Amino acid sequence: MTSDFHAGGGVSLPVHAPLTPDPSASPRVIGVDTGGTFTDFVIVDRSGNLKVDKRPSWPADPARPVLEGLAAVEEEAACRVVHGTTVATNALLERKVARAALITTAGFEDVLEIGRQNRPGLYDLHPRTVPPLIPAELRFGVNERILADGSVHRRLDPNEVRGLLQTIGTLGVDSLAVCLLHSYANPEHEELIAALAAERNLTTSLSCRVLREFREFERTSTVVVNACLRPIMEGYLGRLETGLPGVRLGVMQSSGGILPTRIAGKLPVHTILSGPAGGVIAAAHVAREAGLSRIITFDMGGTSTDVSLYDSGPTIASEKVIAGYPVRVPVIDIHTVGAGGGSIAFRDSGGGLKVGPMSAGADPGPVCYGRGDQVTVTDAHFFLGRMETSFFLGGLMKVEMERIREPMGKLASSLGLDPVGAAQGILTVANAVMERAIRVISIQRGYNPRDFTLVTFGGAGGLHAVELAQSLNIPSVLVPRNAGVFSALGMALADVTRDVSQTILRRSDDLTREERDAILADLIRSGMEELSGEGVRPEDVTAEAFLDMRYVGQSHEVRVPLAGDPVEAFHEAHQRTYGFSRRASRVEVVTVRARLIHATESPRITALPAAGEGRRTPAKRGTLIHRGEPTPADVYDREELPYGSVVEGPALIGEWTSTTYLPRGSRARVDAAGNLIIGW
Repeated sequence: MTSDFHAGGGVSLPVHAPLTPDPSASPRVIGVDTGGTFTDFVIVDRSGNLKVDKRPSWPADPARPVLEGLAAVEEEAACRVVHGTTVATNALLERKVARAALITTAGFEDVLEIGRQNRPGLYDLHPRTVPPLIPAELRFGVNERILADGSVHRRLDPNEVRGLLQTIGTLGVDSLAVCLLHSYANPEHEELIAALAAERNLTTSLSCRVLREFREFERTSTVVVNACLRPIMEGYLGRLETGLPGVRLGVMQSSGGILPTRIAGKLPVHTILSGPAGGVIAAAHVAREAGLSRIITFDMGGTSTDVSLYDSGPTIASEKVIAGYPVRVPVIDIHTVGAGGGSIAFRDSGGGLKVGPMSAGADPGPVCYGRGDQVTVTDAHFFLGRMETSFFLGGLMKVEMERIREPMGKLASSLGLDPVGAAQGILTVANAVMERAIRVISIQRGYNPRDFTLVTFGGAGGLHAVELAQSLNIPSVLVPRNAGVFSALGMALADVTRDVSQTILRRSDDLTREERDAILADLIRSGMEELSGEGVRPEDVTAEAFLDMRYVGQSHEVRVPLAGDPVEAFHEAHQRTYGFSRRASRVEVVTVRARLIHATESPRITALPAAGEGRRTPAKRGTLIHRGEPTPADVYDREELPYGSVVEGPALIGEWTSTTYLPRGSRARVDAAGNLIIGW
């Protein structure tokens, strides 16, 4: 095993990757995933070879490790870089957003604060709501009114808008959100405001461009989030483009496709779950190659854990609540909890042990990294011998084991435990948090975990996956190669996509096929206009169409593909989802949707036998603590385990970016693609 150390804190390790090069010399592609603790890189060269790189994130300047990492691996021109970023997410979570104003229809200025009457805690007598991103003094109404059918009831006066924009210009705002009543049916007035705002060089987000759908609160919330994030994202992406001349840069969006940077900068709301979506895309690909169609993805990084259910396709949600703010855009349905390798363990006010959601992050990091002083999940693993220092980033990042003892002892003393009990307790609590997350996306939605395989990745995923699977009666675990940078691999494998939609609210028996197809054609045309600006040819794009439908009188809708008889497809989907259908009831078409897909030219992972001879014997013997008792364990170098190898627990299987822990009674087998298939 060879490795190279790059200046700036990163490490690059060549890997004999199971990739098939394109005979036509496919373009070089680099996937980049910025996490809370590390920024990960996967580099696929023109011959289909794979390299990985990992370096500490820089919260104060997230572009810095990206630019440094790309400069370090620049052996030849990178034709395409796909980036999963947490810039939008972190800005929203920390409320470090741009100062923005809102223009809406007069009388609707307080929609953001009124919201819905939903109670997140049914029995909470003192519910707390998050303050709106735009305060009342920056929300303005204009005298106009468009009706639900798109007709103009009161025409907008341009002079009124000019006066309002002059006032807004004195308030020091960086961005403007515009969300007028029923503009999804007729965007004429919003487009007029945009034209007048452009004369003042004011960055503007229109609801008719961000979300052309009904539901006033959700639409307003979504366009406001977009407006508050847009200056931040455009500045960040602009810095990357300046530092990467001649490189095609794309951004992973929450729905699992790539957005060109020009579009992503204007629509940052689509990137809020950018990084986690890449992991689901990569996991789905590896699972298909392994013959699996039903998986639960388990991505445990340094700050959080993301889980998602994939049943022959990703579960797509049309709305997500981030930091208390509803965002109505297509997202892979990912449930996130604040439990990661860097999650801090502490004694709460009731005297109990708690883990997370606070994280040590990249700075100062866990205690064993040399700067932190609060015990984390990673520290507990090292303390119990479940991580081997020689494998941690190829042994090139120093782990200071002796620093763990004192803070672990203090935490244990405050809990009335011995240090081993405290370390074991940290992992037990973290497992409980993550188990609840998996239950949310499986059992609570009518799925039996026994019917799925747990696909685990992220730097810490392999350390917890087997115990979690056993607790949930999931029969097997798959750990892909390069699991610690797996989300970055998903960036390299993803396709360019653009989702467009329009609410029409028409009864199915009143909507002719010609009308429906005309609406769909307009949507596809608008999406193609955006993509064509990025050099995408129409003949290289495929389109998928969907309808959101419901029974007349219902509040919410079910999405079905537009193929064959959509009304019959809706009845069947309603039966599957809710256990009943009402075929005698009238059906309403709420929203028409289209997804444009431009397949990338990236090499694809294939199942190939490992070449050459490998070692089946342990690299060394070690001791770990299992259930409070010191236990001898074999330690294996994953790169030296050939196809067909079987490893019995208790054991550690280490690789450059992650470690897999096999408890007693579990068994791992190496398949033809190099995945670890674990059962018991």
